[in-house]
Amino acid sequence: MDRPAVQDYFSGEHAICYGCGNNNPHGLHIRTQWDGQYGTFRFTPKDFHTAFPGVVYGGLIASLFDCHCIGTAIAAAYDAEGRKVGTHPAIMFVTANLNVNYIRPTPMNRELMLKAHIVENKGRKIVVSCMLVADDMECANARVTGVRVT
Repeated sequence: MDRPAVQDYFSGEHAICYGCGNNNPHGLHIRTQWDGQYGTFRFTPKDFHTAFPGVVYGGLIASLFDCHCIGTAIAAAYDAEGRKVGTHPAIMFVTANLNVNYIRPTPMNRELMLKAHIVENKGRKIVVSCMLVADDMECANARVTGVRVT
């Protein structure tokens, strides 16, 4: 994507996360795009993300949900304060709860699209709902609770 992702503004210790840190050369490099209502992210699994032939590993799917939903929570928190993502002081959340529902096997060799939205935003707690789609079919969904730490 041409525009910066939420994670592009992470620096220092916030940029080393395996899922979303730009400073982790072995990481997934999740990049959440925020439009003010939805966080979206597209990811194409590599061969080593296989659970068994033709199917994406479920742990990878959980990781995608985790970091993408936290990125969405961060963007929504900046919006709620009337600030642009990345302005100081930094806003950061950690995962308090991650609940994944696997609906059908997620196919390999396809672009996965994750779309998240805020369900609840109260104080330091944000609840995010997200779906993962491949080939126009929902393969999994998740509900993530994030707690603000900065």
